[in-house]
This record gives sequence, C-alpha cells and structure tokens, in this order.
Amino acid sequence: MRNRLMEVLEGQEQNYILPFLWQHGEEEQAIREEMARVHEAGIGAVCVESRPHPDFLGPKWWTDMDIIMEEARARSMKVWILDDDHFPTGHAGGKVKKAPEELHRLFLGERYIDTIGPAKGASLLLDTLLLYGLRPTVSHSQNASGKNKLISVVAVRRDPSDGTLLGDCVDITDLVHDGILYWDIPEGYWRVFIISENKHGGSKEQKDYLNPLDRDSVRILLDTVYEAFYERYKADFGKTFAGFFSDEPGFYNDEKTFDFNSRPGKQGVALPWSREMPALLEQALGMDFRKLLYLLWQDAGEQSNIVRYTYMNIVSKLYADHFCSQIGAWCRARGVEYIGHVLEDNNVHARLGPGAGHFFRSLWGQDMSGLDVVLWQIVPGFDEVSFRQPTGETDSEFYHYGLAKLGVSLGHIDPKKQGRTMCEVYGAYGWTEGLKLMKWLTDHMLVRGVNYFVPHAFTQKAFPDPDCPPHMYAGGKNPQYRYYKHLNRYINRISHLISGGRHVATAAVLYHAEAEWSGEAMYFQKPVKKLMQHQIDCDVLPVDVLLEAASVKEGKLHVNDEDYECLIVPFAESLPAAMMRRLVQFAEQGLPVRFVDGLPIRSSEGVDISGELSCLAGHRIVKVAALDKLAQDLTADGHYDIGVETYEPYLRNYRYLHNDLDVFMFFNESPHQTIRTKVVLPVQGDVYAYDAFLNRLTRLDATERDGARTVQLVLHPYESIVLLHGIALEGYAATQRRYTMGSDFELEGKWNVSIAEAEQYPQFREWGRLAALKNMSGPDCLPRFTGTFRYETEFEWNESANQALLDLGEVYETAEVWLNDEQIGVRICPPYRLEINGPLKKGKNKLVIEVTNTLVKDQRDFLSSFAQQEPSGLIGPVRVISI
Repeated sequence: MRNRLMEVLEGQEQNYILPFLWQHGEEEQAIREEMARVHEAGIGAVCVESRPHPDFLGPKWWTDMDIIMEEARARSMKVWILDDDHFPTGHAGGKVKKAPEELHRLFLGERYIDTIGPAKGASLLLDTLLLYGLRPTVSHSQNASGKNKLISVVAVRRDPSDGTLLGDCVDITDLVHDGILYWDIPEGYWRVFIISENKHGGSKEQKDYLNPLDRDSVRILLDTVYEAFYERYKADFGKTFAGFFSDEPGFYNDEKTFDFNSRPGKQGVALPWSREMPALLEQALGMDFRKLLYLLWQDAGEQSNIVRYTYMNIVSKLYADHFCSQIGAWCRARGVEYIGHVLEDNNVHARLGPGAGHFFRSLWGQDMSGLDVVLWQIVPGFDEVSFRQPTGETDSEFYHYGLAKLGVSLGHIDPKKQGRTMCEVYGAYGWTEGLKLMKWLTDHMLVRGVNYFVPHAFTQKAFPDPDCPPHMYAGGKNPQYRYYKHLNRYINRISHLISGGRHVATAAVLYHAEAEWSGEAMYFQKPVKKLMQHQIDCDVLPVDVLLEAASVKEGKLHVNDEDYECLIVPFAESLPAAMMRRLVQFAEQGLPVRFVDGLPIRSSEGVDISGELSCLAGHRIVKVAALDKLAQDLTADGHYDIGVETYEPYLRNYRYLHNDLDVFMFFNESPHQTIRTKVVLPVQGDVYAYDAFLNRLTRLDATERDGARTVQLVLHPYESIVLLHGIALEGYAATQRRYTMGSDFELEGKWNVSIAEAEQYPQFREWGRLAALKNMSGPDCLPRFTGTFRYETEFEWNESANQALLDLGEVYETAEVWLNDEQIGVRICPPYRLEINGPLKKGKNKLVIEVTNTLVKDQRDFLSSFAQQEPSGLIGPVRVISI
C-alpha cells in the first residue's frame, strides 16, 4: 500500500503549485514558450490571468486560451482561470454597466442638517440631497434620473453644552413632501439625519462593479465569464480545466479604494446596501429600524454598537450567500473548483471597504481556503515593528501572526476544503526578492499549514515588464530561474506530506469579527502570537462554526477533523448572546475556556446575558488569563503538544498526522539568530529527519523519557527541518545523523573570478583575481552587474577524516558548488553548507563556486526601493570542516 512518504521519496508527489500566467495578447510562440518554462520549473498547473489582455472573451482571447489548453493537455498540466478582466473580481467583463439599474451597486448614505427651536412652520430642503446624492462634492450636472430613494429622516436632540447626541429621537420621515421637510422644530438643538439609498457611493475604480449583496447582480459574472468558459471547454471541466480564481472581491464602498479602516462609525462613508436589506434589518431590529439607521455613522453608546453589529452580521452573510456560495455551487455542479482570496490587509478582513466583512464567511463557499502575501507585507524580522511598504505602514503583528493562521484555520475546519489552503505569494516585492526570500516566505506558510501556492508570476511580455516584479523567467533575463525548480520541488514534497491527513493543534482561538463590530475588542492575532512564540499551535474559529459545527467530546472541542484541548476568547466587550450561551455549554461539558484579560460585559444584540456571565465567572473550568501570561498558564495546565527546553520566540512548528506517519515541521523565522534547543515530541520510537531539498531521510539521535522523544535542534536563520515518525518509515534506508565537528580551516588563497549574465550562462568571461572575498556589488566593483559570479580556487586536504562539510559563510544569494569537477549541490538560502565526502581527496582539491544574485542590481525598480539591498557574491569565510 502506497503512503505519502513513499510517494515523496519516489518522486510521485502531486503538484501543489499554480502560478499566475499573465496574458497580454502575445504571439503563439511566446505563449508556448512560457508554458514550457512553467513546466520545466517543476510546476504542474497555471492560473491564467486576463487582467493585462486587450481582448478578454474576444477572438484573440480564445485563440490564446486554446493554445494554453493545448499545451496543458500535452504536458498533463491543470489550468485555472482568474475570473474577470479587471482586478479585483467584480467587473464581470464590463457587463454590469449595461445591466438593469437594480443590479448595479447600491449604497446607504447619511447626511445631516443642524437646526434650533422652537421654530413653528420651519422647513428643510431635502430634494437636492436626494436628487444628487448625499455627497456634497457631487456635481449638479448629474442627470436627474439618478434620484435617490429616501429611507428615513430622523431628528436627534443635542446637548446644548457640547453638541453631543442625546437619546431623544423622533422619526419625521412622514413629514417630507415633494422633497421638503415641514417640521415644527421643538425647543433646543436638533440634528436632522437624512438616510438615503443611492448609487453614488464607493470608489470610482469600482463604479461599474456588481453588487456582491445581490444574487442576481452576481449572476452577471457567472453568465458573462463562467458560462463562456463552460461553453468552450465543457469537455475539459474537471480534467485539464481545474476551476476559477477570484482575486480580492469585496465591498469597495469607500471613496478611497484601499481604506483598511472603512466600517460603520466612519463619518461620511457610504455603506453597502441591497434590496433585501430593509426586510432583514426589520427582522433583526424591529419595525422601527429606520429610526436607528443614523447610528451606523453616529456614536451613541451601546445602541450604536447593537445597530452596527446587526448591520455587519447581515451584510457579511449576504456576501457569503450571494457571491461566494453561489459561485462555488455553480462550479461544483460542473465538476470544477472555486478558489481565490479576499483582501485581509491590516485587519480589513473583518471590515468593509476593500474587505468582505468576515473572513470565514467570505470564503466558505470556496473549495480551498485562500490568502495572499504581496507588496512587502511580510518581511523577515519585522514581526512586531511596522514596515514601510508601497501602500503604507504594515500591521506587522497581523501579517506575521494572524494572516496565515486565518487561512489554514478555514482550511482545517470546513469539510469541503479537504484541508487545503492556498496562498498567492512572492508578488510585487520587486527584483530585490530572490529565491532566498522566496524560500523564507514559503517556509513561513508551510510551517503554518499552507499547502497550495500561487507564485506571482510568469509573464510573457518582453523584458523588462514593469508590472509587479519579480517574474520567474522574465524572458530568460532572470539569472535565478535555473534554480527555481529546486524551490518548487521543495514546496511539492513538503506540501504532499502535510496534505491528506489531519492537523494537530492544542488550542482554538475565537475569531474577533463579531466582537469588533459591537464594541471594544482584542484582535485574535494577539493571543495567537503568544501561543506561537511558545510553540503551542492553534486554529482560529469563527462564532458560526462554534454554534453550528462544534461539539465537546471527552473534554475536547471537536470541529471537522480537529480536536482542541481548550478554547481561548480574546478580550471582547461584547459577544453574540448565542455565543455566550454556547460558552456556558462548552464549560459544563468539560472544555477549558480561557478569557484573555476579562469576560464580556454585555451581548452584541443587547440581550440580557447576566446569567451566562455569572455562570462563566464562577465556573471551575473557566479562567481569566492575562495576555502576557496566557502561554505560561496553558503550559502549566498541560495544554501543549510539543515541549521546548528554552524560550524560542522565533521557532515555529506544525504537526500533521497520517494513519502511518507523524510529521513535525520546525522553522527558524529569525533572519539573524541561530536556534539551539531541545524539543520533546509526543512519540515513542525512532525519529527521522527529512531533507526536502535532497529528498533524503536521516535517522536522528533521540532520547526517550516518559513516553516522549527528545531531539536536539540546531536551526540557522532561514533553515527548516521536517521530523518524521511512524510505521511508514519501516523498510527505508536512512543515514545516521551524528555530526561531530572536527578540525576546520578557512580557505585563504586567491580566487579567480569570472562572470556571466543570465543569457550568456554558462559562457563566462574572466573578471580578475581576489586576494580576499568581498561584496561584488560595491561601488569599486560591479554595482550594476546581474548574473553569476564564478569563483575558482584550490586547497590542500591532509586530514585523516574522509568526511567533511563545506561551509560557504555568507552568500548572496544562490550557490552551486563543484569539487574536483563533480557537482556537489545547490543552496538557495542559508545555511550554505554542503557535504563534500565523495569527491574530497587527500592532497590538492579544485573548488568551483557559482553565486547568482538578483536582477535588482541592474533594474533598480520602484518596488525594490522599499527594502534594504543585500551584497552580491561570495562573502565567506569559506571553511572546510571535518566531521
């Protein structure tokens, strides 16, 4: 019987990589050439992006697609389609603009007028506001046919001392006649709020986009794009044609397209709306809901929080049902899959603007979970301090400790995802990004459970294409392309080992969206960070799943294939009443519950939960934990899986279980510090290390005590390791890893250096000799050179040991080594160490080292200007170490 390990060791793992393949309408040969380059790089699929193509769904588009499909069939590759002609998804190939008015985007707007009374017989002009929208900047030249629909007019009394809104509120909608409000203003200061349904909200870039809250509007995308592909490639559906990819669909209701703080409470913002909303709000808030709508913008204490929670709860569910779930159902009915991601940036995953309201709801209808990393959002070492990137300052804590956890958690808990999480990765980092950083980003994702990757990107456009580099092949100009296959093999091997089984985690952490909508709330990533820094793995769970799909069995929380020993609730001023009742039930069933920094004080809906709070506050299995002590408290209570001898805040870990194989992955995320510690694995028997670059097993020395195995870990910056245990290892030959470092010496002789650009490689031209290794991109050397540096030297080996390591020291950044004309290996990131046992001989040895940098030295693109530039070449010191 075949198993995952056997498939990997025999080179039979599946493909887990589907890079973007940008289309610009190139000639046939260029398209075929790029498909060949993708396949040559060890990749078995592409995701075709239409954004730059001039004729989407037109004759030239279908000609180009036929070529791609033909190449894919011949190479047994899969084809995915990015599902629109514009970014983000929602333009529907331009068809929304011509659709009936009721299918266009719809918004709820607010404007107010200040008044003073008593004033009998007063009137206010509302017709201008209704005719031209609620934005004062709208031009009066607009067509009068754009008249908006009045929803409500409400007068709210103001405090005469400071102008704040008071509780006295009067619905005066019925006093509006022919665009004029006739009102006998009572004594005092009053603010009159005019709430209107309109079509003038949102960013200009998305003005002709569909309404994701309207099922019929979303159907325009299906009818225009999806049905067109089904008609042409129906026979390929579920075979060569794998499915569709939505890229960052969302509400885009704010004038500023990428405002990550757009949400109820923001002054002047238009809010997403649909024809269903009035009935749903009436059902949730009662007959007088129109009287409360002004609270979506105005602060009036608890009542504002109730209304905002209700609104966000409704729109996020409508988005889930009408957009994501409708498209997903269409795909599954035709044998293909629906994947993609929404915008998560800086916590917008739980907000409006470019967000979709609720991360888990917004992707529930898809067949994989999804996320993306672009534009220097994740940078090694910047896990707490913000990083200035092209769109502003990063919330580094979210990107490092929250983003991937959101994605993989959804992949774990939704049965239809089958444990699959996809990440769009590497995009728009500029030519500074080479394989070294790509490998770090890859490990950052793998060690959290991401097991499908969408590299960004392959482009067929003539070099240099300024569109969001780096590009993997770049018309043959990328000097690191020939090593890209090493990274892809690594990805496919580890992804295969962490797929098809079950993730193991200790804790579940409550997702904070509902809490944020209804009051003060702690981001979920804050407790997640504390757990990760102490190697306590967790998943993030939304309220919906805890209410509908979770159960407690033998004191553990069970969701899909996951079992958690405890539930952690980040501080929330308010939580939904049903969730509070559920927490009581969990505790009474024996599940340990930990509230971080305090219990809630009220419900999101305003329902009385005093009984639930009293029960939780006095329950023996419920505790309140300070955020800074959370991990220590869990450890003291035995809620951990892997023990670590020392505090290692940059050691990341992931455990994945098959019936016959236990997989542990560890990664050192520090860009500078080596981790040396002992880890205790909850297994008995032999432990093996798996080298996913060399596809090789090594048996480790491990001590056994109290039914667990202790392993010594030494992980250099950028280094990861996969440890294996289980019956699947029986019968496989493995070397014994017993490195004992002996004598070493530094190579101090002169180096002959020659150089070659990507297109000339391997034809080198002599550059000169170096008495000492140095930065080859320094101002006195080759500051504009991009390509490969070839270093040649000789050294004497007179040690009795016939085994040795070659340590290259600092390298920038990809290294390939030959010893005595025999190829030793390739390293794409630290540590740059290679075994040189076979070719090493007593006496004189010839050493050749080729080091390849990135294109940034020549291109110096805009995106690269946001990051510090590394040196080029072999810096060393180069040492030979006997073992």
